[in-house]
Amino acid sequence: MTTGTTAFPVLRWVGLVWMVVWLPAYMRVWGWANLLHLCDVAVILGCAGLWWGSSLLVSSQAVSSLAAGILWGLDVGSRLLTGRFLVGGTEYMWDARAPIFVRLLSSFHLGLPLALLWALRKIGYDRRALALQAAIAAGLLVASRFLPSGFNMNYAYQDPLFHRFWGPAPLHLAVIFVGAVALLYWPTHLLLSWMFPVAGAAK
Repeated sequence: MTTGTTAFPVLRWVGLVWMVVWLPAYMRVWGWANLLHLCDVAVILGCAGLWWGSSLLVSSQAVSSLAAGILWGLDVGSRLLTGRFLVGGTEYMWDARAPIFVRLLSSFHLGLPLALLWALRKIGYDRRALALQAAIAAGLLVASRFLPSGFNMNYAYQDPLFHRFWGPAPLHLAVIFVGAVALLYWPTHLLLSWMFPVAGAAK
């Protein structure tokens, strides 16, 4: 198995170039606080995993980004085809106040999962990914609660389905966390465990 910085001799540089373009553009338009978003953290950690050839980082961000990418694509596609959002969360893609170039950079929601899935074929899936991503999500949820409620970063103030808050902050955060793990991360973990060999056994 190829590991370390030689695992992805081309893709690691693609990820680095992406970061050089994407990170400053996103910070300038959306602000630093947006980097606490789970999807944006997935870009940073996913590219780091590709750079270092880390199966744990690549695997954890595959757990994070696969379902999110599918939902993002469905929501954008629904808006383009029907004029209505399917689940919401991609309204910013039609915000004319942001440059179209920066909005198009959000296509990482589609590209990142594909890149990570390709990488997992080579380095294998690390079964510790679920625990790591759950820990990352828990930390980001708590941090998101310190941002203004208008941000609703990572749904720390209102859930994405019923658009309501679930009691005091600790209870609401627990509901969002359990929902993310049970409905998104755990099924994705099972799927990736079935699809790819264990990290260390990949050829």
